[in-house]
Amino acid sequence: MTEFMPPIDDLLVTEEEANNLTYFAFAKPLNGKPHVAEPALAPTRASVGALPDVLAGRYRIERLLGAGGMGAVYRARDLLHEQFGDPDPYIALKILSEEFAESPDASALLYSEFALTRRLRHNNVLRPHTFEVDTDCQRAFITMELMRGLTLDKLLCERPLGLPWKELRDIALPLLDALAYAHARGVLHGDMKPSNVMLSEEGVRLFDFGLGQAEEGILPGLPHLSRNRFNAWTPGYAAPELLEGQPLSASADVYGVACVIYELAGGKHPFRRLPSTEARDGRLERELHAPRNLPKHCWPALRTALAFDAADRTITAAQLRDAMGATSSWLQRLRLRA
Repeated sequence: MTEFMPPIDDLLVTEEEANNLTYFAFAKPLNGKPHVAEPALAPTRASVGALPDVLAGRYRIERLLGAGGMGAVYRARDLLHEQFGDPDPYIALKILSEEFAESPDASALLYSEFALTRRLRHNNVLRPHTFEVDTDCQRAFITMELMRGLTLDKLLCERPLGLPWKELRDIALPLLDALAYAHARGVLHGDMKPSNVMLSEEGVRLFDFGLGQAEEGILPGLPHLSRNRFNAWTPGYAAPELLEGQPLSASADVYGVACVIYELAGGKHPFRRLPSTEARDGRLERELHAPRNLPKHCWPALRTALAFDAADRTITAAQLRDAMGATSSWLQRLRLRA
């Protein structure tokens, strides 16, 4: 069970600890004196325990739903909700892998994902529930809604020639609307790729803000953690500037989502899933053409979003959404008025 924690101000003994949210999560008072804290209380290989069957005395882990480079998502049962008769007590539970759990700022990274996602109230963004710490095994985790459906990478395996325009539009528009909303709220996703978008029973869901960041001035209390040392960008969907060490931006998200939409429209990645820097250096943009299922009037906007140079990527997620949602006759009327 989660233990009572003294006020955070009482735990701070050095500037380093003040900037280490993992320290907050795992710090314990020494001999009942909260002002005297041990300096190295972040999880270590010796302190991070194996994942128990029940986390925080409440969430019974049932099975693995998926795993990535930094963590894993499990289907779990909320025993408290079950006790009070909830007919559907199932949740998804995300926890960092042991390798990353041992990092000094691992829990801060996970909490950052929770805080960013919690800021978003959109029908097409995954809904988080809680951020918690099991102090017995010293593992932080997020609980969130359990989605039932198919991720876009699996959909693409089933539809190797891409989707017809009507199906494509029904995915692309809510996806772009979710991304545009996140950007308007000052939240950057950081990992736009097919496996981070699900077609659920309730519609399209964008999830996994694990590499996301807040824009300057948004959620100022969150630590600005460097993702570069985790080497976690997905090379085939990350914009070239990210792979070259530049900071995450809304424009980089636009590049990633454009790759996803292109792939849905024709069944093939625009640049053969090569790292974007390699595709740029190989001048693969010269081979780029409109995918078979994309209407002609949508191609100029999508082509702009796929620009390797951020300076040439002069389109926002909202503008791309509007272009994808417009009809050719509507665009023609606009041109006649101009």
